[in-house]
Amino acid sequence: MNALIRRVAGHSVTHVLFAFVGMGSWAVFSNRAHPMPEPVVAGVVQGTLSACLTLTLKTIIDRLAARFSGSKRLWLPPLIASSVSACVLLAIHKASGTPEILATISLPMTVATSYAVIYNYSRQTARRP
Repeated sequence: MNALIRRVAGHSVTHVLFAFVGMGSWAVFSNRAHPMPEPVVAGVVQGTLSACLTLTLKTIIDRLAARFSGSKRLWLPPLIASSVSACVLLAIHKASGTPEILATISLPMTVATSYAVIYNYSRQTARRP
């Protein structure tokens, strides 16, 4: 049973589904004061964006870190990845008519930025002798 749980938990599809459901639910909650279908649309948009970000954030950090050296390698990749993520979230939520954009993206941005910083830091410290 433990092997099955580890295999499921370590699979990318599991992470993508958790991102979709978790952050999509947050978006529905953040927009709950607005009439339907606005909260549901915001949830589907945010869930889809979070799923896509979950799939691509690690790759973006890896590629950006390869382009920098020294201390810039530690702070620039998460800063750039988070900034691009914020711009994408803002633009797509604006275009889709999400009523509470800042409330909707606050939790996903916090989680994505934290992941980017921690992942990049652990990646860089693992390279040191």
